Amino acid sequence: MSMHILVEHVLQTAKENSLWNPHDTIIVAVSGGPDSVALLHVMHEISYKHTPLNLICAHIHHGLRIESDDEAVMVQRMAEGLGIPFVMEAIDVPAYMKESGKGVEEAARVKRYEFLMRTATEYGSRSIALAHHADDQAETVLLHLLRGSGPSGLVGMKLKRTIKNMELIRPLLRIYKTDLMEVCETENFQYVIDQSNLETKHRRNAIRLDILPYLGQYNGQITQSLNQLSNVMTAEDEYVELAAEEKFLELVQRSDGRFTFGVPSFLGLHVALQRRLIKLILNYMSVDSEIIDYNKVESLREAITSSLTTTWSRDLGGGYVCIREYDVVTLQPKSKSHMQRLSYTYQVSTAVSEHMVSEIGKVLKVSIESRTEMSWSKMEVGQYEAMFDADQIVFPLTVRCRQDGDTIKVMGLNGSKKVKNIFIDDKIPPSLRTQIPMILDGNNVIIWIPGIRRSIHAPIHQQTTSVLHLSLEDT
Repeated sequence: MSMHILVEHVLQTAKENSLWNPHDTIIVAVSGGPDSVALLHVMHEISYKHTPLNLICAHIHHGLRIESDDEAVMVQRMAEGLGIPFVMEAIDVPAYMKESGKGVEEAARVKRYEFLMRTATEYGSRSIALAHHADDQAETVLLHLLRGSGPSGLVGMKLKRTIKNMELIRPLLRIYKTDLMEVCETENFQYVIDQSNLETKHRRNAIRLDILPYLGQYNGQITQSLNQLSNVMTAEDEYVELAAEEKFLELVQRSDGRFTFGVPSFLGLHVALQRRLIKLILNYMSVDSEIIDYNKVESLREAITSSLTTTWSRDLGGGYVCIREYDVVTLQPKSKSHMQRLSYTYQVSTAVSEHMVSEIGKVLKVSIESRTEMSWSKMEVGQYEAMFDADQIVFPLTVRCRQDGDTIKVMGLNGSKKVKNIFIDDKIPPSLRTQIPMILDGNNVIIWIPGIRRSIHAPIHQQTTSVLHLSLEDT
């Protein structure tokens, strides 16, 4: 492949995928290997002859090999020769490995990206160009396949990906390494070979040097086949992702860091959309991608679709929890949970018409009216109202939170019934149970559970002379 054809190919890829706009500032990551050297020259050619771009050559000095100093000097001279600003940073990979517990490859990758992101911010850039090519893509897809990845993993690397408002672009992702090497040789571009890339103790190196050549015995186009798989999965993954986003907008309510949806609507989705919707919500919650694996998503999906247990809470890790309350599922940070028991007690005097219950954001209104001034039609009350024969009620009243062992005598039932069982029978979500107060008379007997039950105590009849009217309202 000639330099001219390579440039035209990259220009076409950039146009089709909107990799950049004229006058963009782009950080070009250059290690000194043939791939990144080719990338820097291609980007320079494009900027000089086709689309004006502000390029910054960024090189990180890992300090892991004795050749690192010479490589840094070579990259700097190359950038200066092209008239491109050069930025370098030396990092202590061994120290970070000791601090983080990560392996050498992962530690170097993390520090490398930290440097690139920081450099982009300093130069006001929104793009970082990386030199990953088609052979890298094949290795990535195979690596993900061996790890048991789902469809999203088989996409491999994307031509453009946004991380923390920064775009990582890969202009060479559809070019094979042999073509890049050919351009470097033809154009006499100086580059270095990292000898550590020949050590099979690193997993990616083993895939490149051992596994891919072995598979090549059965498929001479194995690298191309893996790239085709990536292309197909990219399109299908994007399609499912769009469908999941549409269902998210249709089914999920988002409020104060909580994501809530109904179980019936979730059951109506294809299993692929069920999994993708769960992953999408977890992504919106900024759950660490390392804990969003197949097993976690599938376990959560099966719990949601199960009819055996309809009330549960599950720790998702990373400070997040999923709660199912009958037909409603909520994913939220643990700090947002309403499952904790509230504690409050207020005495209620008829001399005061309104009593604030701040713990639940409600106000209890109290009034006593003459029975002669009320018609029977006015005795019809709403769900959050109750009326009693005032002369049969022992004062003062008390409003308090529910307590273990609470019971109430309800009309039409001989004896008492536990409040807990009433909540279960009425399928009151556990998170809402803490918001429901108990109203007690002076004998410490529950006479009313707003919105749930009225007790048998002090019913209104023809001989009633005064009526106690209670209502619970939002503040």
